[in-house]
Amino acid sequence: MSSAKTLLSELGLPTGDRYDLPASPLRFPDGAHYRIEIPSVEGPAAMAAVIEAAQQHGVTVHRVSQGSGMMLLTNAELREMARLGAEHRIEVSLFVGPRATWEGTGQPLTPDGKLMGWRHTGMDQLAYAFDDIVRGVEAGIRSILVADEGLLWLVNQARQRGKLPANLVVKGSAVLGVANPLGVKLLQDNGLNTINVASDISLPRLAAMRQVLSIPLDLYIEGPDGLGGFTRYYEIAEIIRVAAPVYLKFGLRNAPNIYPSGVHLEAAAIATGRERVRRAAIGMELLARAGVEFTASPVGAAGLGIPEA
Repeated sequence: MSSAKTLLSELGLPTGDRYDLPASPLRFPDGAHYRIEIPSVEGPAAMAAVIEAAQQHGVTVHRVSQGSGMMLLTNAELREMARLGAEHRIEVSLFVGPRATWEGTGQPLTPDGKLMGWRHTGMDQLAYAFDDIVRGVEAGIRSILVADEGLLWLVNQARQRGKLPANLVVKGSAVLGVANPLGVKLLQDNGLNTINVASDISLPRLAAMRQVLSIPLDLYIEGPDGLGGFTRYYEIAEIIRVAAPVYLKFGLRNAPNIYPSGVHLEAAAIATGRERVRRAAIGMELLARAGVEFTASPVGAAGLGIPEA
């Protein structure tokens, strides 16, 4: 055994990717294997359309997430999204801003500087991001989407000190850039509640991730073009078996990039939101055809960051 594998074994960690694909013994607090997330729900009108489409297709949506950020929503829009989430018992996870590519500095826009992702550069920007969270919380939001390790640490300190609600869910973004189980474990140990893993992650790598982590994993079943545009509908059953508890995310390839969104793109946000729900309905039909019994959480299940409107 190599030195690396010896050390990993001593630490109780996987010594490599899990090609044996063990079934996950973990579940959501309610005992369920999976939940459904609809991403890129950019504002109240898009959220109302997603809720209507979910009712039309018989899809239980547990969480909606948004990429443009709380910073680009008015106070009234924040309150309306919180109201819709509270009324329909859906988690509303909103991104935090400003982020590196929108902050007015040049390096994040260069080829090599893109490695900064959507992080917050400098203490001023970190303070702005924290204030963005406070504004969302005051509107009733109880779930945030982050792409910065420093912000995660600061939020966790604030929760422990009672400066942010203890039940505030912190979701790690797909653009956070964590590439292996130990990188995510560092985040989990510092208060991360759920993590969006890479959309192209193989099943052996997903199984190794699950061996190390206890928090829910979020995975695109269909990813946007910017993340590769992968479609993994026929893998849903194995993904659930290996990764539970898991949020199945239904993005949309061949769709316009509408970040940052606004009224000028509202029609596209509404149309793509409806189509993401239709894609989720297709995913659930194919899961049923797989002939494997997995349990989905009910509406308003324990652990969801449902707004307090």
